[in-house]
Amino acid sequence: MPILVMKFGGTSVADLARIRNAAEKVQREVERGYDVIVVVSAMAGKTNELVSWVDQVSPLYDAREYDAVVSSGENVTAGLMALTLQEMGIPARSWQGWQVPVRTNAAHGAARIEEIPTDNINAKFAEGMQVAVIAGFQGVGPDNRITTLGRGGSDTTAVAFAAAFGAERCDIYTDVDGVYTTDPRITAKARRLARISYEEMLELASLGAKVLQTRSVELAMRYKVRLRVLSSFEEADGNPGTLVCDEEEIMESKVVSGVAYSRDEAKVTLTGVEDRPGVAAAIFTPLAEAGVNVDMIVQNISEEGFTDMTFSCPVGQLPRARQAIEAAAAEGGFAYRDLVVDDEVAKVSIVGIGMRSHAGVAAQMFRALADEGINIEVITTSEIKVSVLIRRKYMELAVQALHDAFGLDKAS
Repeated sequence: MPILVMKFGGTSVADLARIRNAAEKVQREVERGYDVIVVVSAMAGKTNELVSWVDQVSPLYDAREYDAVVSSGENVTAGLMALTLQEMGIPARSWQGWQVPVRTNAAHGAARIEEIPTDNINAKFAEGMQVAVIAGFQGVGPDNRITTLGRGGSDTTAVAFAAAFGAERCDIYTDVDGVYTTDPRITAKARRLARISYEEMLELASLGAKVLQTRSVELAMRYKVRLRVLSSFEEADGNPGTLVCDEEEIMESKVVSGVAYSRDEAKVTLTGVEDRPGVAAAIFTPLAEAGVNVDMIVQNISEEGFTDMTFSCPVGQLPRARQAIEAAAAEGGFAYRDLVVDDEVAKVSIVGIGMRSHAGVAAQMFRALADEGINIEVITTSEIKVSVLIRRKYMELAVQALHDAFGLDKAS
């Protein structure tokens, strides 16, 4: 039988009624002739509760025991889902990560999946099991200790299972009904996309879109796993969600597919930096070692052997960034005159694979912002993306202006 992977997030399994609702969706796919692999998250709020318990017991915790505790939320959901399906007359059983086994490396709290053997689950399918319910977010390391996969771990689990089992598709059920051209909370003109390419989804996810985590999209793109994003709270027949697929499956793309934003940005400028070979490495290596996610980087034209270096990073990482820079400078790695921090900026980006074959997209973006009186402070581009740093107070206006400028409220 063909295999379908269905993943249900925390809000989709937040209580017994929602677990029943999810189980009914699984039942429909079984009736269509699929063997189904269901991947579940912990009930909404449960993982945060477990993390708080660990912090109360031991602020300096053993990472292995931390994983043993925080992974338990998914185990509860998996068991409840399997019981619900059994009550509905569907042969189902739950699987924890170590039972499959989902083999990972030893990086507790941020483990990476290395292998998912299919023998155990396929044997149960052959015996008549119709649904395998997998506890997401977890695996087992080389030392047979429980590991967790970190942020977005259940999405990653679902895509990895779809790849390992050659699933027809991986359906991600969440609290939204698909991927939109931008955040509907910012503009009512936002439109749900029927299809979006892996590359576009990866860019949107990395730029702040919350629908899918970048790690799961990267995995889907690598193994050509077709993803479908849809709502747990609507009937799939009435709303098919958004298909994330290979570019070749999209007949003709709009030049720009979406507008993304990140309001939690900060701009850091080092003035009076000596302009010499190796100075950029001397600045950004300690930032990387400190776990600072540097994004946009601009270096001014050198004057009399000195330059200014500007970069952006998440505002929550500013203390780490400042500490890393000051420590590296104190050790003699480089020198600067002033460190200037601006935490009143936001990043707004346009994304679209159609940019590859169309000239003037950046100019159109800049004109739309200029018409609204919005000044651009930093610009970065890639083959399918243009990002700008602007004053945070203009962020929503910028998103609305760009959405209108590129006609994203209209279907292709």
